[in-house]
Amino acid sequence: MKYLLSILMLCAAMQAQSFMVSSSKLPDAPSQRRFWTAENKAGFGILAGLIAADAITTQRGLSEGMHEINPIMRPLVTRGAAGQAAGSALGFGAGVGVAYWLHRTHHYKAERIAMGMMIAGECGFVANNIIALR
Repeated sequence: MKYLLSILMLCAAMQAQSFMVSSSKLPDAPSQRRFWTAENKAGFGILAGLIAADAITTQRGLSEGMHEINPIMRPLVTRGAAGQAAGSALGFGAGVGVAYWLHRTHHYKAERIAMGMMIAGECGFVANNIIALR
């Protein structure tokens, strides 16, 4: 009787196992968030516009006798429009790189916060330049 019960239990276990494998699919892999969402496109567009405004106001201030305060950008922006473009491109690339690195490491909230801080910082720089030019 023990052997018969053991065989029946093993058969039932095998049937249950084959039933579960054949009828259920494996779940899809978790979806990964896309980097170029509408929010990021808008944020980088705003950031690019602010960097362009900063470049224009910086060059105008330099032509009126002011000097660059940022010691990292000073060697670039004193070379004229080409140096300013190179410095602006480096700054924009660094901003995109930081946001992408945060995205790839799944720090989505930190990515949004960093984007907001970059935009706010550039707004401050542009506002400071405009006030100094008046």
